Amino acid sequence: MREQIGGVERFAREMARHLPALRPDRYRVIRPPAGLAHRAGHLWEQVILPLHAARAELIYSPANLAPVLSRGNVLVLHDLAALRHPEAYSPTYVRYQRLMLPALAGRARLLITVSEFSKAELLELLDLDPADVLVIPEGVGEEFTPQSEEPVLRTRYGLERPYVLTLGTVSARKNLGVLATAARALAERGVDLVLAGSDRGYLRAPEVALRRLGYVAEELLPALYSEAVALVMPSRYEGFGLPCLEAMACGTPVVAARSGALPETVAEAGVLVDPGDPSAFAEALLGLVDDEAARERLVAAGRRRAGAFPWSRTAELTDEAIAQLLGESQPRAPGGV
Repeated sequence: MREQIGGVERFAREMARHLPALRPDRYRVIRPPAGLAHRAGHLWEQVILPLHAARAELIYSPANLAPVLSRGNVLVLHDLAALRHPEAYSPTYVRYQRLMLPALAGRARLLITVSEFSKAELLELLDLDPADVLVIPEGVGEEFTPQSEEPVLRTRYGLERPYVLTLGTVSARKNLGVLATAARALAERGVDLVLAGSDRGYLRAPEVALRRLGYVAEELLPALYSEAVALVMPSRYEGFGLPCLEAMACGTPVVAARSGALPETVAEAGVLVDPGDPSAFAEALLGLVDDEAARERLVAAGRRRAGAFPWSRTAELTDEAIAQLLGESQPRAPGGV
């Protein structure tokens, strides 16, 4: 797994922890060598992983790709961003996704995705039957609770003033340019708008006129959310939008684009605005800066919303689906899943 992880890697890590804890007799975790990623990682996945899993009846792959020749794949496809928005990715990455995803979808024993939005994308772009795709939402870790590490954040990232946070890998589909108006308006009120997240070589993005923190260490993420005035997520395309729920769990109000899966994830617990309207983002964020009562309402609603999405629920729903594939009367496969 990458040293700098995003939402898909977090999902994979949590399922690798929760599924064996739930049913140690059913699951065995097979990890690639440390530091293996990109092309070498894909080669390991296609050649070495099937050899390690040769005795297993099923291979559960939680991160968008799986061994294409396996007839036992249980595959989690989080979204089809590379097919829907190829301009946001390198040509090589898009070609690989266009080759692999239809083949994997057509051969999988079970396809899982993380939102009704992503299910609709899979049905349309991969020409699937609705009965062939199961929706199991992502979750929120127990570590995401309100907490304070202000001295550490101030020292390590120079966060001297109140700040609004946006978080994610930098990509054209994240629509970060729409926040320039909000950043200027907030600065006039003494509030910074900061971007936390890393670049990746296969992602394409225009220059971002926001203050960048770079990748923030996992252990500091709960505090980074908790200390923020708000989280803003302006993406035009998200398969789920996990930072929204993580921020809510930390007691931070959320402003998100009315686009992709974000309305489904945020629901009534955040403020949703037109992804193409810079003034709407500025107005929503300034409203949270100025209106303490509105903030408190969103904080309470957000914590209730996030509380409905524990990772244990994701694992339990996944295990139920896998149990149905295996059959109640079937013996456990010698190699696990």
